[in-house]
Amino acid sequence: MVSLAEVLRQYWPQYERQFGSAILPSHRRAVQAILNCRTSALGGQVFRCVDCRKDHFVYHSCNHRACPQCGQTHAADWVEQQRLKLLPVPYYLITFTVPEGLRQWLRSHQKQGYALLLRQSAATLQDVAVRPKYLGAELGILSVLHTWGRQLQFHPHVHCVVPAGGLRPDGLRWCRPPSPEFFLPQKLLAARFRNRLKAALPPMPDSNTIPSFVWRQPWVVDVQPAGSGQTAIKYLAAYVYHTALGSQRILSAHNNQLTFKYKDSADQQWRVLQLCATEFLRRFLQHVLPKGFQRVRYFGWLSPAAKSRWQRILALLDWKAPLAQVPPATPPPTCLGCHKPMTLVGHFARPPPRFKT
Repeated sequence: MVSLAEVLRQYWPQYERQFGSAILPSHRRAVQAILNCRTSALGGQVFRCVDCRKDHFVYHSCNHRACPQCGQTHAADWVEQQRLKLLPVPYYLITFTVPEGLRQWLRSHQKQGYALLLRQSAATLQDVAVRPKYLGAELGILSVLHTWGRQLQFHPHVHCVVPAGGLRPDGLRWCRPPSPEFFLPQKLLAARFRNRLKAALPPMPDSNTIPSFVWRQPWVVDVQPAGSGQTAIKYLAAYVYHTALGSQRILSAHNNQLTFKYKDSADQQWRVLQLCATEFLRRFLQHVLPKGFQRVRYFGWLSPAAKSRWQRILALLDWKAPLAQVPPATPPPTCLGCHKPMTLVGHFARPPPRFKT
């Protein structure tokens, strides 16, 4: 196995020479964070073995969301936070996908385009759910943006975890779907999403570069039952706090070729793909989000501004959220030599930044 940091140390200078000023600042920050992660560049702590008295240095993590070494603890905390919000009703995982003809525009306008995907997919769900034929109520929606396919190709889509029920507009009743076997119609959601997104596109000079057939072809929205919602939450955590490619999937990197494995969606079997190093880095970096962009959004009565409606729902369902689980205490690190516990004896700061002259 080869770490992503090793790949970057080997091939990033070549990539930087080739693309120069065309490299986005967000991509440069991500690369620098991954290269510095768990090295002396970020400082750290000094532990001493209680038995052999040897000192061991533990370096700090970068905590960048594109870094495959970071995010495990945050992902577990996020899953626990979402678990406390799950209601005692069935859940659905609803996925909104855009056609290939729109992806180039989204890649060029990530901040505006991704925000549109999140807002308009949630608004589409509300538009359809409020109709008395289907639910006649407002939904609570957890939305997560996902941009990569299994081979690191650009494939932006939005996953929504939605309870099968909602709050009536007057706030006096919790409404359930007419049939436990059916929630919301996929074709209607897809058509409504396409129309809303077209109407919401900002007037930009290159908006007319989107092929006209994009707005005539059928779009895809997938509605799948998700049981209690817990499995869907764990599934989405991989997109919230994990990056597009973990180091455990990189098999080799030499002679300007990089080989990694991926799971084929058709049969769930592992396959191997080889790319030139430049193409691999291009594919990986296109999934680095714009600075400050939040890939997780909450809509309807799950939004931060809807606390009163949330409390109303808990009362209508006569439901009390479960208590948060206390995470187990982190054991002290052990000595690499004698495997005995170590104690913290001090910290060391990161070195001062070096300025180019």
